[in-house]
Amino acid sequence: MKFRLTPLNIVTALGFAMLAFLVIQPSETVKGQPDLTSFYLLILGCLVLITFVTDMIFRFTLKDLKKIWIVELVFIVLTAVLIVLLQK
Repeated sequence: MKFRLTPLNIVTALGFAMLAFLVIQPSETVKGQPDLTSFYLLILGCLVLITFVTDMIFRFTLKDLKKIWIVELVFIVLTAVLIVLLQK
């Protein structure tokens, strides 16, 4: 099995690194404010899992590495645009 680096693979690795950093970092809570750290960790963990599964689906569907890069970059850009549009 050969090693293929893809954009979603990079996003998954960055998300996993951020998740590990947030688990190690002590959280500061303000008195009277709810602690949402565990909720955000759960959401980030789910997003890392979704990007990993999506990467595997694209890898099994498309065999050419150039097509995988194009499709995954378009997927990442469209997802980022949708997130920005939904936040407004």
